[in-house]
Amino acid sequence: MTRWVTLLPLAAIVALALLFGIYGLHHNPHVEPHELVGKPMPDDALPSLDDGRQVKLRELVKDGPVVVNFFASWCGPCQVEEPTLMALKAKKVPIVGIAYEDEPQNTQAFLNRLGDPFAVRLVDRHGRTGVDFGITGVPETYLVGADGVIKKKWTGPLDDGDVEALARATSTAR
Repeated sequence: MTRWVTLLPLAAIVALALLFGIYGLHHNPHVEPHELVGKPMPDDALPSLDDGRQVKLRELVKDGPVVVNFFASWCGPCQVEEPTLMALKAKKVPIVGIAYEDEPQNTQAFLNRLGDPFAVRLVDRHGRTGVDFGITGVPETYLVGADGVIKKKWTGPLDDGDVEALARATSTAR
């Protein structure tokens, strides 16, 4: 009997290892939260990169849907995404750029170097608005309808296929 008792901890460890192993094989490790899709975007106010004046995010949709893009000068994938954003700008897609946890002078240098696709440039220096949106990193992009509701979210750099979809989505609702 005592022999079985001594083997009990080993059996428990093996059972737990099997449980975690099976869970790990069937669990997607890439979490991309989309909780805010279908809900109103946060009603935050951020300073403008241009003049520091506070801009309420929900006021930006008064003329129709917009694309909200979180980016940073220190973000490599944001540099890769920049030509795609410039293509959106060429198609007259209104893009709100939010510099996430970045110094304003670094953001301005980034835009001067790579091009400025944004109709509105805002600064989220401490990342609070990014947290309110539920971002997991940069770049992240949101399509926000004229009603202020988030319609879709993209995690990571946009690509050429996204240009047409976003151009259609913002032009049909205007």
